[in-house]
Amino acid sequence: MRGVTADNPHATPAGPTAARRLAVPLGLLTAVGAAFAYVGAVDPNEPGHYPACPLLQVTGLYCPGCGGLRSAYAVAHGDLAAAFQANAAAVLGYAFFAVVWTVWVVRAARGRPMRVDPHPAWLWSAGAALAVFSVVRNLPFGGWLHP
Repeated sequence: MRGVTADNPHATPAGPTAARRLAVPLGLLTAVGAAFAYVGAVDPNEPGHYPACPLLQVTGLYCPGCGGLRSAYAVAHGDLAAAFQANAAAVLGYAFFAVVWTVWVVRAARGRPMRVDPHPAWLWSAGAALAVFSVVRNLPFGGWLHP
């Protein structure tokens, strides 16, 4: 057994096993997969299954998330064209999640920590892109972005 003991004070402590390092990313993938499976089984295009967007109900404006469930439903059924039509920003978010999750798993498997520390400019840019997406999809010429 490796590790610091009274008999061997200079030994290096054993690190976590690969299974232990991968437990959290695999648990998150399981949760996301379960969510996509649920949305894939319960069609959001049929009324009554999910609550309506409060912003859309009150103001008639599409928020950046409007159409996200329909987009997830289309992704779960392998229809990327319908997914982009329902909510292009959500599809880009799913792809971004997949890339970050893959990097996380590779780093965890190699025993290297995952550090997410985005520069504020990236966060402001993402927020600005979502704001522009929201504004454009609510303008008359942005009808192609409606869910």
